[in-house]
Amino acid sequence: MIGRREDHLQGGIAAADDLLMLDDYFRDAEILIVDDEPAILRLLALVLDRADLGRVTATADVEEALQLCVYREPDLILVDLHMPGLSGVAFMRELRSQFIASSGVPVIVMTGDGSAEAMDAAFKGGARDFLRKPLEAQEVTLRIRNQLELRFLNREVELRNRDLECRVRERTKHLHLAQIETIERLARAAEYRDDDTGEHAKRVGQMSAHIADVMGLPADEVELIWRSAALHDVGKIGVTDRILLKPGKLTDEEITIMRRHAAIGASILAGGESAYMQMAERIAMTHHERWDGGGYHGLSGTAIPVEGRIVAVADVFDALIHERPYKEAWPVAKAVAHIEAQSGQQFDPAVVNAFLQVLYRDGVLFDNDDGPPPATDRLPTSVHEGALSLAAP
Repeated sequence: MIGRREDHLQGGIAAADDLLMLDDYFRDAEILIVDDEPAILRLLALVLDRADLGRVTATADVEEALQLCVYREPDLILVDLHMPGLSGVAFMRELRSQFIASSGVPVIVMTGDGSAEAMDAAFKGGARDFLRKPLEAQEVTLRIRNQLELRFLNREVELRNRDLECRVRERTKHLHLAQIETIERLARAAEYRDDDTGEHAKRVGQMSAHIADVMGLPADEVELIWRSAALHDVGKIGVTDRILLKPGKLTDEEITIMRRHAAIGASILAGGESAYMQMAERIAMTHHERWDGGGYHGLSGTAIPVEGRIVAVADVFDALIHERPYKEAWPVAKAVAHIEAQSGQQFDPAVVNAFLQVLYRDGVLFDNDDGPPPATDRLPTSVHEGALSLAAP
């Protein structure tokens, strides 16, 4: 009961605050009156002043009224239906077409013509309400208050919707960061056994993103590849240290066991609802496929997802130029030459071409977390000249 009473009390306080705000809005509302009869302008100004409704601007000139809508957006417009020159309907049409900011401003049409045709023309023209002349002070006050209240409530809804959108965006941002943190920690755990710095996963993700960027993939897909590629070897969790850390050459049986890490990784990541996990699953399963079909699962060509083809190049390159328990680090030039030699066999030629552009554009090692830089078409005259100019790690 106490909780309900507090809810009612808070609701009552909020309602009272809204009423105070509404009273302030009534007093400060900008009201524009357009009529060619000076007596009507004086009467309306007097009625609104006595009702403490708004700041009134009155004019008999329709063109001037349209200009006033530019410099001082009104909260309400009262316009005569029949005026010399531009009619009230034509005024509303011009208002909607020329001044987008005023498109939501309520318009009350005034006329001495009480026919159904006049009323129909007014509402079809965009009027929110209709006042018959001669005007009656109480009716004018009530109708203006009603339209101002609707205007006020619509604005409040817009403001609250914007606030809600901001909160949703902030919440989405936090969720996004949480997903990235989960990926990074999981990648680090997977790499820790054979790369205690965990930097291989990070480098592969960065290189993959750069390649995807040069290939012209959409920015959101580049970001997905950047983050998700770090989980390409998460399946190594399921491979024994005896094989994973073996300093010598693996036997055929050990190679078969080692190859299971792709399927294990995909199984670990399967069923994820986020785009990151779904892409990471595809990458884990396919980053050891070969363009010629001789990979782990026999996929070939474009049947291999593009992210798998990209990570295949980035993974092999990074593995070659860094020391592992079973091999020494290769010089960069030798590793680049190997990647080139495998274009069209192990690797997608388009991915290899983008990979080479990345090397000549930005260098080979990416130690920042800023994502891929803008693409450039600058390339050296010779592929091997460019590769040999790069320093080995």
